[in-house]
Amino acid sequence: MLSKAVLSLLLTVASVQAIWPIPATIETGNSTLWIGEGLSVTYNGDEVCWFSASKHSCPPDNTMDTNNALPPWQLPWIRNYVASGGPKFSSKEIVKGGVSRAMEAILDDNFVPWKLYPRMELETTEPSLRKHKTYVSCLDITQTGTDTTKTFKPLAGDVDESYNLTLGTDGKAAISAVSSTGVLRGLETFSQLFFKHSEGPIYTTLAPVKISDTPQFDHRGILLDVSRNYLPLDTIYRTIDAMAWNKMNRLHVHATDSQSWPLEIPALLSLHQKGAYAKGKTYSPKDVTAIHMYAIQRGVEVIMEIDTPGHFGVVALSYPDIMTGWGATPWSTYCAEPPCGQIQLNNSKTDPFLDKLMGDLLPRVAPYTAYFHTGGDEVNFNEYNLDPTVRTNDTAVIVPLLQSFIDKHHARVRKAGLVPMVWEEIPASYNVTIGEDVVVQSWLGDAAIKSLTGQGHKVISSNYNYWYLDCGRGQWLNVAEGESFANNWPFNDWCGPTKSWRLVYSYDPRAGLTDKEAKLVLGGEVGAWAETIDEVNLDSILWPRSSAAGEVLWSGRTDAAGLNRTQFDAAPRLAEFRERMLARGVRADPVYMTFCTQGGNASTCSL
Repeated sequence: MLSKAVLSLLLTVASVQAIWPIPATIETGNSTLWIGEGLSVTYNGDEVCWFSASKHSCPPDNTMDTNNALPPWQLPWIRNYVASGGPKFSSKEIVKGGVSRAMEAILDDNFVPWKLYPRMELETTEPSLRKHKTYVSCLDITQTGTDTTKTFKPLAGDVDESYNLTLGTDGKAAISAVSSTGVLRGLETFSQLFFKHSEGPIYTTLAPVKISDTPQFDHRGILLDVSRNYLPLDTIYRTIDAMAWNKMNRLHVHATDSQSWPLEIPALLSLHQKGAYAKGKTYSPKDVTAIHMYAIQRGVEVIMEIDTPGHFGVVALSYPDIMTGWGATPWSTYCAEPPCGQIQLNNSKTDPFLDKLMGDLLPRVAPYTAYFHTGGDEVNFNEYNLDPTVRTNDTAVIVPLLQSFIDKHHARVRKAGLVPMVWEEIPASYNVTIGEDVVVQSWLGDAAIKSLTGQGHKVISSNYNYWYLDCGRGQWLNVAEGESFANNWPFNDWCGPTKSWRLVYSYDPRAGLTDKEAKLVLGGEVGAWAETIDEVNLDSILWPRSSAAGEVLWSGRTDAAGLNRTQFDAAPRLAEFRERMLARGVRADPVYMTFCTQGGNASTCSL
């Protein structure tokens, strides 16, 4: 057992290396450097300069273009730079956008770390403004590999996201990476080295810095449910931004469900015209493309999901002939939550409808993603008692129909050049055979993951016991007085307790697996099912708990020595990173009270 003195020393060392997620290797010093508007940035030898109305870092040059005040050979970085591209993306444009965002985070959206110093000691502890200052003068970015189309719409394992970062006491910084995505990860780490002085300037006290970093999992994601409650575009964009800060790289958009259909399908306009909650609460084809492009420019891949054959009820408002169970009562007999409704499995009109739906949507998303999620969870066989084309809940009848449905549906996905994803019930609960390419998303726990990987399936873990962030917040269904009231008091939800960041952080998606099974776990996603989540509370639901999952997926649950990463190491870094998210516009919940962050190390608040 570590002595208190040794533990305190370890915690103090960890707290000054406050990068989130923690890099694979990191060495830091205690020299102070300052950074300002005059930073010179190069990318593979080309200069990346910035300019604004009052200042610019571009040197005078007789080749200056008088229309834009920039030499034509330079790569300008400007605040709020929007990279061009799509569906063909330029590595140079991706990096330019990343440099712009990193410098905005450092110079404009930084924070004074008063919560990280002992009480009333900020002014006496932060660097003196009156001493000689050494500035970070240059940041040289080198991309050693060549991006391909797979870089921007990757399957798991297609992209090398590793990077190396150095910052010398002479003020010279460098990032090297194989891919532009790796450059983005390095720029994010670079931005986290700096703080805002109480009197304004920006500094780091960590020089020299040497970091080598690479992710442990290829799939590091968040599931957003935009069907139960509509989320505005700016909310989705803000979530993508925060994901990029946390080095998360997959946004799973659960686009439709029985409650609403916000997705505009030009070939089937009545779907959103009758299925959306209100006019304007929809996502146009232009919106969908914009979400994909915004994400790609930040190293995030968007995976759309249209859940089938269950969770499809609202389609009954526009195409009732292919639906069964819409409005069925009691709902608890026929579905997981109201309203019910599933696709008729044996109706001759079903395939032409799905052909038209997927024929419209898939070609539009295929240029920007490698996957499409076809759902498949919580199919209620009782509902097929109501289906005039089936008239039974007999597994012997329904499973062959499901097999045919999945075979044809996945063929549509593959025809578009995409890889299908499904929820685990399809192979595990319904015994439906799926292709070797299919990625299975598991939510029912470690035993399910063990079984799926044991059968050779590639798996994404969303274990609800740890990573369902909507859980533990109380029942959202109304309860009548009387017996039901007594039975349901104190009105907990089905999946409590709350998944605190500490519980999220404790989960290892590969725990208990053989080496062969572990290799099939591509990564994981935290879930934010939206029965009680909208744009007002989404930030506080996701952050910083998703950050905890982000570190598990990037850095691994265990360190290089094979030991579990501790809350004592994580809490100070996460508390600091939460302050960065606040400064950048994401309203993340506190990790703990300021008394704890000012205590000097994490043992101040411990059991």
